[in-house]
Amino acid sequence: MRTFILADNQDITCEGVRSLLESEALALHTVRVSNRAALQSQLRLRPDAAVVLDYTLFDFSSLQQMLVAREAARSSSWLLFSDEPSVWFLRMALSGDPTLSAVFKSDPREEIISALSDVCEGRRYVSPVAAQILEEGIAPPREPDLLTPAERAVLHEIALGKTTKEIAWEKNLSFHTVNSHRKNIFRKLEVNNVHEAIRYALRAGIIDQAEYYI
Repeated sequence: MRTFILADNQDITCEGVRSLLESEALALHTVRVSNRAALQSQLRLRPDAAVVLDYTLFDFSSLQQMLVAREAARSSSWLLFSDEPSVWFLRMALSGDPTLSAVFKSDPREEIISALSDVCEGRRYVSPVAAQILEEGIAPPREPDLLTPAERAVLHEIALGKTTKEIAWEKNLSFHTVNSHRKNIFRKLEVNNVHEAIRYALRAGIIDQAEYYI
């Protein structure tokens, strides 16, 4: 058993991981952190902790920044645990630090338990789907596309941090047209904010993680 640090801003995920850790008697203690500074602070207190990190929901500004934070806590074990990180991200992360583990939130319960168990014991775990991505560059099936090409183009620009006014000017569209696309995007995706829309854009391949974090 060891201390687990849950670096994830998704409430339901943290509760689920806590439940699995308790059911498998893996965690001596669990701590949840919501940002990079809090994670680094906890690692100074618990340098041999196991970290369960959703990079896509955390505030690392780049993959390199994450790898530097990992390098500063060499006694810890890290499990990358997210929905569908890009092929580029997985390849760069796992090749940049061969001690990192990886499993998807969409993986079966048994796979996630295996990942948590191996990380608890200080062993590396790479799920079969993640291993396939690394070996063949094949991404997991993406969710069905709900948007029109025009809406995808607007969402791409939104994910890059552009305002409705900027998108209208660059695309030579009216403010009203772009605003209508934006409303339709949120309605179709059933999301309430830009952050949730960007998560869809990353999963659907509308924007690549490398492009997003530049």
